[in-house]
Amino acid sequence: MPGKILKILKNPDPILRKKSLEIPATDIGSKALTELCFSMAKTMLKRDGVGLAAPQIGKNIRVITVNTKDGQICMINPKITSKSIAKEWGEEGCLSVPKMFGQVRRHKKVACRFIDLGGEEVRLKAEGLLARVIQHEIDHLDGILFIDKAKDLKEAAEE
Repeated sequence: MPGKILKILKNPDPILRKKSLEIPATDIGSKALTELCFSMAKTMLKRDGVGLAAPQIGKNIRVITVNTKDGQICMINPKITSKSIAKEWGEEGCLSVPKMFGQVRRHKKVACRFIDLGGEEVRLKAEGLLARVIQHEIDHLDGILFIDKAKDLKEAAEE
């Protein structure tokens, strides 16, 4: 996979608390944005993550990458368009908040739309882990960390 491993910012870096800006249509499909998406996906996989948001690598732009059973998806300007009424608790961690885990209540299902690397609008329905990851990563774009919503926060034991 092309791309390079990027440095992940750690809490309390102030960039993680900023609201990210939409990517202008003129930048979609650019070589720089495509390379950024590849590098984000490579970084996420190298760090055993299931998602990564641009603010985590120091860029306040609305781009996330998520790892699905079908492979990685780069989502440009993602928006959740609907959420299930049903919610569930689940354990979450974050590459920007190392060694911390907690229970976070999220919608069981979400529908979202985003622009793909080819500039096409994509609509996606997600449930289970994918729905959780999308909600977690979009929170990053709004300057929200999982520790803001989590209960029963605990530190992972050293291996």
